[in-house]
Amino acid sequence: MVLQKFKYNLLFKLIALLFIFSCDDYLDIVPDKTQELSLLFEREETAYGALADCYSYLPQNDGIYSTYVLASDEITVPVPQETDAIRIMKGQQNSSTPMMSYWSGYGAAGKGQGSLWQAIRSCNTLIENMDLVVDMTQDEKDAWKAEAELLKAYYHFLLVNFYGPIPITDKNIPISAEDDTVRVSRNTIDECFTYIVETIDKAILKLPTRVTSNNDLGRVDQVIAKALKSRVLLFSASPFFNGNSEFYADFVNDAGVHYFNQSYDENKWILAAEATREAIDFAIANGSQIYYYNETPPAFETNFSNPGIQSQYNYRYATTDLWTNELIWGNSKPVGGSEWWRMQAGVMIKSPTVSSNEAAWQWIAPSINFVEEYYTKNGLPIDEDLTFDYENRYDLTTIFFNNADYAQPFEKTAKLNLDRSPRFYASIAFDRGYGRTWGELWELQMRSGEDHGRQANTNDYLTSGYALLKLVHQDSEGDAYNKVINYPWPIIKLSELYLNFAEASNEAYGPSQEIYDALNVIRTRSGIPNVEDAWSDASKAATPNKHTNKEGLRSIIKRERALELAFEGHRYNDIRRWKEADEKFNTNILGWSVNNVKDDDYYTLETVSERIFVTPRDYLHPISFQERSINPNISQNPYW
Repeated sequence: MVLQKFKYNLLFKLIALLFIFSCDDYLDIVPDKTQELSLLFEREETAYGALADCYSYLPQNDGIYSTYVLASDEITVPVPQETDAIRIMKGQQNSSTPMMSYWSGYGAAGKGQGSLWQAIRSCNTLIENMDLVVDMTQDEKDAWKAEAELLKAYYHFLLVNFYGPIPITDKNIPISAEDDTVRVSRNTIDECFTYIVETIDKAILKLPTRVTSNNDLGRVDQVIAKALKSRVLLFSASPFFNGNSEFYADFVNDAGVHYFNQSYDENKWILAAEATREAIDFAIANGSQIYYYNETPPAFETNFSNPGIQSQYNYRYATTDLWTNELIWGNSKPVGGSEWWRMQAGVMIKSPTVSSNEAAWQWIAPSINFVEEYYTKNGLPIDEDLTFDYENRYDLTTIFFNNADYAQPFEKTAKLNLDRSPRFYASIAFDRGYGRTWGELWELQMRSGEDHGRQANTNDYLTSGYALLKLVHQDSEGDAYNKVINYPWPIIKLSELYLNFAEASNEAYGPSQEIYDALNVIRTRSGIPNVEDAWSDASKAATPNKHTNKEGLRSIIKRERALELAFEGHRYNDIRRWKEADEKFNTNILGWSVNNVKDDDYYTLETVSERIFVTPRDYLHPISFQERSINPNISQNPYW
């Protein structure tokens, strides 16, 4: 991948460094391969290469072939377009050459993911050699080392999330080391999480409080570190990692020690809640806030006074606007502007006036399964809102003026598409609805042969009959994949921290006004009633006062998290850490009959893709035979 500098600056002076090394690919700047360490770390100018290499392994969830966004029930694609992430969800993972392997690295050069073990090695190399640099102060050196420490903690966390117990690699092993030293063994889950948290805490002491310079956006700081600690402790407390005797009673090391603690520890939720409270307070004190759209709306928005329309802009731009105050940590190196394999190219609705060779691809579609997760206009699940015709939700109905801001009056669509929340309309495009893009309000016609529907003899089509609006910047142009507006992919947002706090605090202490307040920050921005108002109204809520008990509030929090963070790469991991994959990921993916043009035929439900998740095997990813042959002390994950 050729590093490019986008208008919001990608990664702090790295382009100049690339010219120094006469190298087109900064992944090639690996300290132990390019030159002697003493030369690489001689001066600040050259040491940038080592620091850049540490950052270069950040996962690119905005790339079609590298993303875990496609690994859940949120998305469906045509069979000829299936990526490895989709194949994993169809039960096609294997232990000989595992797909989407953070352990070994995967994908074609520039379109995949480097091994996170190499990432950790790069971080350790910088930490161990920064003091060689002669033209930096000790404080500057320590700050760079702290960056590498934080990234190292993050890479360990990603490996634990996908592989369970891993070897802690705090220092590089010399190449000359004996075999017994090189062949490391796994640490327990609790040891891994303890190490990650301690490493984060160590980094915080030397990191800058908040990076604000345009040239440095994306570099880690104390706000990011505290936010990451919140996520790590939340995962540590979650059912999969906290006392998982159900799956891993027999998963032990040579000494008979369980890799997974066999006893549930409620105190882990307390630690997560308190760390998240600190992260929120610290982020807000340093300028973070929930995003609200305050620009002049496009000319076509003649009814922008409608709070529902405003809420759509609030929610959609919170993800796609450039370096908002809500974005705590963003990947400053998104897939390049000329690359066709960006997520935006796959999800964008094509302009009907140009040929398919020039257009956005239009083949990554939200599933009906996930479309049904979105709330009604009353801020309630569709099967819990007494005013929503849930039993007949797939039936055709005529669109009237009460839905005129969201769908085309007097046309016909499914009841499922009407009377939904602003977050639904900001995220999901549907037949006879509207697409807000490219300075225009598109009247969407998505049946076979229509402007936005499947065209003959093409595999670029939306298998569910829905398109995804959320991940596309509203000013991106739909006539070519290279005309989209790039934005830093969100790694952590402030909204996630509010959700982390709500979940951890409910598990630790039970329902409270403090939890409602955290959720309401999100719900208010999304244009729906407060938790208390929504679930206290017996004329609307099928389960009045659901929010007042721990189990009910847990369900509300999980749904809120799914919707707020939808399509950002969270759901696959959330469902796994909650141990709900058997339920959520074994359900066939549904869509409309998109090869039909007549409304009665089009609005017929079909299975468009299967999902197979083998429990408990698929909760952890397999380690390749090659890796295990190199180090026999690393046993295969259970059930593989």
